[in-house]
Parts: sequence; C-alpha cells; structure tokens
Amino acid sequence: MAVLSISNAHLAFGHVALLDGANFSLEIGERVGLIGRNGTGKSSLLKILAGIEKLDDGLLQLQQGLTSVYVPQEPELRADATIFDVISEGVAEAKALRERYEIHDENDDLAWVQERIEHIGAWNWEQRVEETLQRLGLDGERLVGSLSGGLKKRVALGRALVAQPDVLLLDEPTNHLDLDAITWLEELLNNFQGSLLLITHDRAFLDNVANRIVELDRGQLRGYPGNFAAFTAAKAYELENEALFNARFDKLLAQEEIWIRKGVEARRTRSVARIQRLEQMRLAHQARRDVQGKVKLDIDTGGASGKIVAELENVSKNYGERVIVRDFTATILRGDKVGLVGANGAGKTTLLKMILGELAPDSGEVRQGSRLTVAYFDQMRDTLNLDATLADTISPGSEWIEIGAQKKHVKSYLGDFLFSPARANSPVKSLSGGERNRLLLARLFARPANVLVLDEPTNDLDIETLELLEELLADYDGTVFLVSHDRRFLDNVVTSTIVNEGDGRWREYEGGVQDWLIQSKRAAAINEQRAKQAATPAAVPVPAATPAPAPAPVVATKKKLSYKEQRELDELPAKVASLEAEQKQLNALLNGTELYTQGAARIAEVTERAGQIDEELLGLMERWELLDAK
Repeated sequence: MAVLSISNAHLAFGHVALLDGANFSLEIGERVGLIGRNGTGKSSLLKILAGIEKLDDGLLQLQQGLTSVYVPQEPELRADATIFDVISEGVAEAKALRERYEIHDENDDLAWVQERIEHIGAWNWEQRVEETLQRLGLDGERLVGSLSGGLKKRVALGRALVAQPDVLLLDEPTNHLDLDAITWLEELLNNFQGSLLLITHDRAFLDNVANRIVELDRGQLRGYPGNFAAFTAAKAYELENEALFNARFDKLLAQEEIWIRKGVEARRTRSVARIQRLEQMRLAHQARRDVQGKVKLDIDTGGASGKIVAELENVSKNYGERVIVRDFTATILRGDKVGLVGANGAGKTTLLKMILGELAPDSGEVRQGSRLTVAYFDQMRDTLNLDATLADTISPGSEWIEIGAQKKHVKSYLGDFLFSPARANSPVKSLSGGERNRLLLARLFARPANVLVLDEPTNDLDIETLELLEELLADYDGTVFLVSHDRRFLDNVVTSTIVNEGDGRWREYEGGVQDWLIQSKRAAAINEQRAKQAATPAAVPVPAATPAPAPAPVVATKKKLSYKEQRELDELPAKVASLEAEQKQLNALLNGTELYTQGAARIAEVTERAGQIDEELLGLMERWELLDAK
C-alpha cells in the first residue's frame, strides 16, 4: 500500500523539464534510493514530497495522517542551542501538548489533548530524546556551534528520528560522515520501521540499505527492484535496447525523408497515410530526449616526479596533549594511489601535509622527492570565487586552455564537463553543489601536476561521473592522495590505504577498504588466538617424594604434531588455493553484468556464498597459524 505518490507530475525550471509527466509511489516499509544526474531535479522532488515546494502540474497524494520528516544536505541548526534542545525540536508537538495539559486552561478540550498525547506518546518525550542521544553517541549538553560537519549531520538525523515519522526523506545523508558513522547509519536505517526515500551517490551505501532504486532520467521516474548492483545490470540492458530502437527509428526516418523528396509519388492519394506517419515520426524525433552525454575527463600530468615521492621515518606530531601521529614510517613511490581513512578529526589532513612537506613533524624525519608538482581538490570549495564566471575560473583572461600538448577553447573544455557553451559566462554562484564539484575537477585537471590531492572529491558527484573519475585516476601516471569515505570509490582507485587505528597510530595496508577490513580482521583473530594461548597456565610439575640422583634439566620444546594434525597442515595450502580460486570467480560474477539477468534468487545465492568464503578463509588461516605455531 502506497503511503505517498505523485501522478502525471510536471516541474520545470526555465525551458528544462525536470519532471515530465512522471509517476512515483512509496510503499509501506520500502527503502528507496533515488539516483540521477546532477541538476535533474532529485532534491526538488524530495522537497515536493516534503511539502516544501509545489508541482507545476500533476497530483500529489499522501496517506491520511501521514507524518514525514525531511533532512536536507546542509541542515540548518541553531548554533547557540544545545544538542538536547535541537533534537527536542523533533518532538515539538509532544512538548507543547504536555505543557498545555499541565497548565489545563479552562478553554482547552482536555479530553482531546489527553487523547492526542496518548496517540503520539507525548508523556515520555524526554526519554525518547535521551534514548536517541544514546543511540547516536551524542552529548546533549554540547553546543551545536562547536560541532564538526559530521556531528551536525548526526544531530539533524537525531531530530528527524526522535519524531518517529512514517516517512523519512534524506538528501545525501552520508556527506560529512566518516566510515564508522556511515556503517552506523546503515544499521540505523535498516532498523527503521517506516518508509525511507533517500538521495545518495554512495554505491556501497545503496547496496547495503536500499531495496528499490528509482532513477530520475530525462523527466521520468523509473523503478528497479533490488539494490544498486541489480540496478546497474538492468540499466545497462535497458540502455542497450533503447540505443538499438533509436538507431532503427532514425534509419527508417532517413528513408522516409528520402521518399518524401521524390515529390510525384508522395503526392498520390494512396500515400497520404505514409505522409502522416512521417509527420508523426518527425514530431517524435523532435520530442525525444536522448541520454545525456558523459563527462570527458583528461589530465595534464606535466613532468614526471622522482621515483620516491616521500619517505617518512618514525614521524610524530602533537597538538598540545593530543597525539595526532605517533612513530609513523612509510615510503610513497611515484604512481602510488594512497587512500587515507580515519574518523573526522583524526588527523588525515595533518598527516597529508607532513607527507607533502607542508608541515614539519615534531620528531622523526621526512624526505621529499624531487620535481613534485601538486594540485589540490578542496572539499569545502572555498577556493571558488562565486562571482567569477565559469570561463574565468578555468582560464582567467584567455579563451584558450592547454591540456598537455593539446590546445582547446575554454567553452569546448567546459563542454567536456557537461557545461553548455551558453553557461560559460554564468557566475559560479548559479551552480548546484554537484556542478561546483564538476567545475573544480575541470580546473584541477587543467593544471599540470604529477601529484593529485583529492579531499572528498565524491561529494555531490553523480554516479556516472564518479565511475569516469575512477577510470581516470586508475590510468593516471602520477601519484594520488585520496581522502574519502566512499568505500566503493576507494576500492576502485587506491593501491594502498593508510588507516588511523587510534591514539595517533597510523598503519598502511595494501589495497582498498575491503582489503584493509579483511586484513585487520584476520590479524585481530590471530592476535586473539595468541593471547588465549599465552593466558593458558603452564602445567606445574609435582615434586618427587625422593630426589632423583641426577635430575636432567627441563628443556622447553615444541609439541609434536599428531599424524592427523600434520596431514591437516599439509592439506591446508590446497584448500586455501581452492577457496581463493572460487572467490575470484564469484567476484568476477558480482562485478560483471551477466549475474544480474539471472534473477534475485541467483544473485542472493552468489552474494551469500561470497560471504561464506570470506569466513571459511579466515578460519583456515587461523587454523594454519595455530598448527604452524606447534
């Protein structure tokens, strides 16, 4: 049963139709991910469903008595209020009703007030706020103005959740959240009892939360059952069929245009129907909205840096009593793609500045490589002049730009990033958040650099642009430092990950986030097993009744493996190799498209088996370590 729906919805800004006769419904208990290109109208649709904006035409229907809460990308919070007060805004009606009941003005209908209090659970609103604070890990006494962006997002989510709405509308909820907070949010939303509609470009988050994907594409809303991985396969098949249909249509239209120009045959009475069909085809072709082009990304790497970019040996950095980096050692080589992962405020930027020689360590040594040319991508977009035009932002004072050996007109270059020539002289302040990120990328790639520093480049970028950026960075010959909380993006780009493990400790792992999680989980299991072995008390020898004439000294030796254990140890390498081969096959299936045409049952089977293999491999490695230690 639908809790809300829109029918034949129309919405336009200028000549661009964001919604063009679109239809959509949200069912009870659904968790829907809304995706689409930047600027297609996703946020506008969310505001319409929240009652903040209106449709130009069409019908919006809400279930009677429906309660919904909308959390925007950048929520507005009172800076001078405490966290408790701000979250309490989510139960404003409950507070007001209870105060009204306690004052019991003689003009009030106390029976109705009491009934309403019972209905919305207003008697214990303080308890609901305290429980929400505890679930979110927030200190209710702290002032909102002192919080980081990630904590402010938690407060906004808390204000929404404490209201216990029927529908939760979230616009980019993972922005400013670190990996731990994103994992926490996934669990929170999966346990949410109401219906959920969210906009996000975090593909891993969509896979873990959504049970239906809805794409806003050329004014239409198209639904796809399952998570983002299932959508990707279905969409590829759909676009392939659309391209074939359009190609056949265009070929037939061209043939009909040739026929109509023959003149005499076209004027015969028996051809009237054919002429009418041609007119209809012309109108259909004119009205057709083709798939928007893709961003064309290229980068000027400039001259190559030296083989070694940076060497750090026992580097430490403190701010007062707080240790940011403790005894960190690493070597960064030309061509490395390094991801930095840690909670907000852990010190990722500090460590990065020391690696690049912009900040001196308190102790230890940092040696810089030669011929380094660094280009930065700023997540806060502070470096953009909002009053400057797009053209001046890319190439101040010139209509031309050089990318390596290639010379391009600035309007053509902006077109590679999906900015029309007409917008080249528009001010930066007219752009959406995603478009500003695209403009920053355009400016970044226009500058010769052999070291790229990307600080949260994925915020507000649509999924297709993210995938193209991944391809570009993977093929980039220079060195990349990537600060991001987008797990899928990190996994697809980086060759190693530097992770904050608390108390100023940083450690480098080979591979991306998933590789780090597997390696750290395996290491933790082995350490736990060793700790158990160390904690087992040694056998205490019982003294003999009469001393032996010449007691031999006791020598500690390894316990010999039994025949069964030795055979098990010999078989372990083959078992591990077999499982790893099967894991490789399953990963190829999951990363391809063929699997997602085989139905939900098969997708679930492969996904479950892939998870089982991870557990089995971990168990075998632990057993191998144990037997080898004997």
